[in-house]
Amino acid sequence: MQKESVKTVSVPFMLMGIVFCVCLIAANLLETKIVQIGPYSMTAGFIVFPVSYIINDCIAEVWGFRKARLIIWMGFLMNFFVVALGGIAVALPAAPFWEGEEAFRFVFGLAPRIAVASLTAFLVGSFLNAWVMSRMKLRDKERRFAWRAILSTLVGEGADSIIFFPMAFAGLMPAHELAKLMVLQVTAKTLYEIIVLPITTRVVRYVKRREGVDAYDTNISYNIFKIKEL
Repeated sequence: MQKESVKTVSVPFMLMGIVFCVCLIAANLLETKIVQIGPYSMTAGFIVFPVSYIINDCIAEVWGFRKARLIIWMGFLMNFFVVALGGIAVALPAAPFWEGEEAFRFVFGLAPRIAVASLTAFLVGSFLNAWVMSRMKLRDKERRFAWRAILSTLVGEGADSIIFFPMAFAGLMPAHELAKLMVLQVTAKTLYEIIVLPITTRVVRYVKRREGVDAYDTNISYNIFKIKEL
């Protein structure tokens, strides 16, 4: 089995990248709804956002940090692109007979504060997730994939929540409610990762066998801006 990142983009890598971007865009749109699950409230983005961290884990585990870096930036740019298009669509005058303007504006008219908080939190959380996966794999080799998948998600989701919720909602809700929401989101998303871990593990093993790739990030730069290094 090859022990270094390949220099080409394979079909599994491309498909994971597409799903990663779709999940991020969908999560941003679903964040506009608050759902009630038992006694707890959370954003509807919860149903899809953790999938992006699972894909991030798979890419970092199989192809290494450099390929994860490329996908993270692609996800960021596609998310920004959709937010920008949504802003343009909201700014365009509605047809006189159009009755859905208020609902459309609510979903696509993200306040600049929310958009900046979301994109910033995504970048920091995703890169921390990939970095933890990469560093732990160098230490553990092929062992303990489950532990690095869980820990990387906990770190990434934790950073995401710590950045997003204060930036987006500080001053709009009591501090103790904000802290409770942050803890709930991180806990729920990490549990999500644990529940689907058997599937994630099987996918990683299958892709490694199919691709003949198992990257170890030795002597690489973790500079997040070196996108051309694959």
